[in-house]
Amino acid sequence: MSALWFERGTAVILVLALSGVLSACTGDLEELQQWTEAKRREAKPSVPKLLPPKKFDPEPYTSGQAVDPFSNQKLAVALKQDARQQNPLLASELSRRKEPLEAYPLDNMAMVGSYTKAGQPYALLRVDNLLYQVKVGDYLGQNYGRITKIGETDLSLREVVQDAAGEWTERISTLQLQEKAR
Repeated sequence: MSALWFERGTAVILVLALSGVLSACTGDLEELQQWTEAKRREAKPSVPKLLPPKKFDPEPYTSGQAVDPFSNQKLAVALKQDARQQNPLLASELSRRKEPLEAYPLDNMAMVGSYTKAGQPYALLRVDNLLYQVKVGDYLGQNYGRITKIGETDLSLREVVQDAAGEWTERISTLQLQEKAR
């Protein structure tokens, strides 16, 4: 029984000690709140006044009648002038009528076959799920490509392209026969 009384006594002493400590803190808390309020009253904000917004004066758009710098027509004119001045390769290409397969890049074309008819070789090209028959001398691709040779497994063409220095030069490209995936 004395052990139980000792435990209860210790608990009572502990509760009394904690209440004394907490009552001492409330005095400090009041003092802290008073100090904070005094500092708030003393502090004066220093926010600079905002300048009034500038008046917006709209300008009329006067370039509406000018040539669009990204138009295909302007590019074609520039290419024609460039061809007349510098390179006869490009001049001959710009003076002829474009063929339908020149609207597609070579990456969109696949050679799917070849055959010979009356001694002339032909190639079969698949473009946008349509089949086209081409022969030597036909044009295709977006770089003024002209077919120079058709073999059983490939097709060679000469393209006129601009190099890194801006000079027009010839380049030989090939399309390989594409076998259907099984």
